[in-house]
Amino acid sequence: MDTKITKIEDLGWDEFFESNRVKLGLDVFAVARVIAEHKGAYKVKNIQGEYLAKITGKQMFEAMSREDYPAVGDWVVIAEAEQEQAVIKKILPRKTVMKRKNSGKNETQIIATNIDVAFVIEAVDRDYNLNRIERYFAIAKDSNISPVVILNKIDLISQEELDLKITEMKNRLGDVEIIPTSNSTEEGLERLQKYITKNKTYCFLGSSGVGKSSLINKLLGEEIIKTEKIGARSGRGKHATTVREMYFLANGGIVIDNPGVREVGMTDASTGINNSFNEITALAKGCKYFDCTHIHEPGCAVLFALETGKIDKDKYTNYINLKKETGHYEMTQSEKKKKERQFGKFIKNAKRDLKKFRHKDY
Repeated sequence: MDTKITKIEDLGWDEFFESNRVKLGLDVFAVARVIAEHKGAYKVKNIQGEYLAKITGKQMFEAMSREDYPAVGDWVVIAEAEQEQAVIKKILPRKTVMKRKNSGKNETQIIATNIDVAFVIEAVDRDYNLNRIERYFAIAKDSNISPVVILNKIDLISQEELDLKITEMKNRLGDVEIIPTSNSTEEGLERLQKYITKNKTYCFLGSSGVGKSSLINKLLGEEIIKTEKIGARSGRGKHATTVREMYFLANGGIVIDNPGVREVGMTDASTGINNSFNEITALAKGCKYFDCTHIHEPGCAVLFALETGKIDKDKYTNYINLKKETGHYEMTQSEKKKKERQFGKFIKNAKRDLKKFRHKDY
């Protein structure tokens, strides 16, 4: 059940948003937080209530990319239209943005904005994957979001197997917060509840079927979010959660449920990768060449550490793959911007030539 919203801080509002609101001269307008995104519409919430909101045609026209549209977690300036309906006038500056590259496309998809902690959920019974966790960590750290691992469905394995997985994760990920949980036995739920604090926003991430929605239902104290059983043949979960949506817990914490994502494509997350692989980043400072790719160059400190067993082979391979993905994305985006500039120049020249042509005729 949603906690009662009595003041704007209950929705996650803080000094960052207030100062930007004043700076932009928007302090006389109503604000609300985007709590759900549907096709062509958004659900927004403030202390007055919830509204079904749309953006203006001008905003659509001026948008250069999907990032210019509202996303779940955003704070927006609204104007009330009819009863329980509103128009989104402007998006306030974002404190944090977690995003990924769409599968098969070179487009960025915003996962959520203005979040404080990213809960990366992995289940022990399915496609448990350390590489995927590292990907989530990289995109979280790129936006200064704290990542935490929730290792779910631990009732399906022995304590020895659980200890082994936790040790494996700490060896790969370093000093990371790991919360083992079980929806069936409710083990770890009290610890998870204590971790979630009032007025902070937490985003739940992971593949379909790992138990994200079930965990949130447990935190809410009732079955609000629809869940599906794992397919017996495929062992994969169905996408029970089809939209991103925000929920408010009784203790004042704010959580966002996300559709299941199997592929986590990298965008321009170089900083996040360096922060997630700080051991390799530190070693790279000892490389002979400044622009070392750590793949084939002589005098590479990273390759030397790999050959002597100082760094994990799987960790190194994942680091190289993420670096390649990020480099490809950044290069493609640079080419896209160059083409956009060229097209803009073409339009400008065409308009100028058209004016000259008209002038000659008349």
